[in-house]
Amino acid sequence: MDCIKVGDIVLHYRARAAANGAATIVFINSLGTDFRIWDAVIAALDADLGVVVYDKRGHGLSDLGETPYSIADHSGDLAGLLDALAISKAVICGLSVGGQVAQQLYFERPDLVSGLVLCDTAAKIGEPDFWNQRIETIARDGLASVTDGIMERWFSKRFRTSGDPLFSVSRSMFERQPVEGYLATCAAIAGFDRRADTATISVPTTVLVGSEDGATPPDLVRGFADAIPDSDFRSWTGQDICPASKHPNRWRQPLARWLHGCIKGACAMTQHEGPTARHNQGMATRRSVLGASYVDKRVAATTEFERPFQDLITEAAWGHVWSRDNWDKRQRSIVTIALLAALGHYEEMVMHIEATVRTGATEDDIREIMLHVAIYAGVPTANHAIKLARQALERMKEGKNE
Repeated sequence: MDCIKVGDIVLHYRARAAANGAATIVFINSLGTDFRIWDAVIAALDADLGVVVYDKRGHGLSDLGETPYSIADHSGDLAGLLDALAISKAVICGLSVGGQVAQQLYFERPDLVSGLVLCDTAAKIGEPDFWNQRIETIARDGLASVTDGIMERWFSKRFRTSGDPLFSVSRSMFERQPVEGYLATCAAIAGFDRRADTATISVPTTVLVGSEDGATPPDLVRGFADAIPDSDFRSWTGQDICPASKHPNRWRQPLARWLHGCIKGACAMTQHEGPTARHNQGMATRRSVLGASYVDKRVAATTEFERPFQDLITEAAWGHVWSRDNWDKRQRSIVTIALLAALGHYEEMVMHIEATVRTGATEDDIREIMLHVAIYAGVPTANHAIKLARQALERMKEGKNE
């Protein structure tokens, strides 16, 4: 049994290393399930392919963590797991909420994603009132009180009444999920809406849906796929939301073929990465260093006159230099602050000092930077830089830098 601590929680996972230079596929399970739903699919894949499956926080054997959740919390867990396993440029396959986690991972950490396979999912699923009502009912009456309704949304009547043991197992898996984790993830789905960003997805993407899916209707999923440039949409006739559980022998071979096709496209994209992918990488790195709120405000205020310059620094500074893995963010933060102070670019220096809450550079690091600036760039330069740095650090301690 493999487990790893990521942030404040322990994740239960299983991983198979890629062989002979093959790609890695990461599977993300749906709400109310655990990673065993992918067993039949994994069995159909080429043995050389790397595979990672894991239980989301609050699901299966993984820790509950602090509730409520956001999809960004789930995405951060997966990013931490992949970083710990030294995996990047993987094909990410997510089912339902797992597909939303895959989308968020792409927007936040495009360096980890070479392709997407998004199953029975969308950029927004349901309205908050629907999810809030479900949360209220389960909190009051328990998971068993909604099992019949959930099973109707997951599976066709024919399958539910067929006597197939897989239906009984799926029902038990749902009812045995940690209630707190299920409710927290419902809240995360209620708060997730990336429709405005869907058109920026630029990696090879396949979108799949079961024609009998009652949770994410085919029309919803088709509209989602249409918004993704050059995506490949497939509707699987007679299938439900959990094709990994129902009729695995019918479903695993088509998915395996689509996964292999996505892998080929993703590998080609990695070898010929274009400016859009570089821009997306830069935006993700920029947000992780300077903070999403700051970057979003700056982008929103960008005029057409400024846009070419903003594209330049996003792609060159953030998408290339800051995204290189030779140095970590703390090292790049230290060098950047030192250069800006030495050159007298104090406004930019202060911005990067405030960013140290995300890069990991410390007050001690900043103190050492100023000593070097004094020796190599002059005492007057360092004197003014120290004054501004001290003021910035004081604001940060008071929580006034946002």
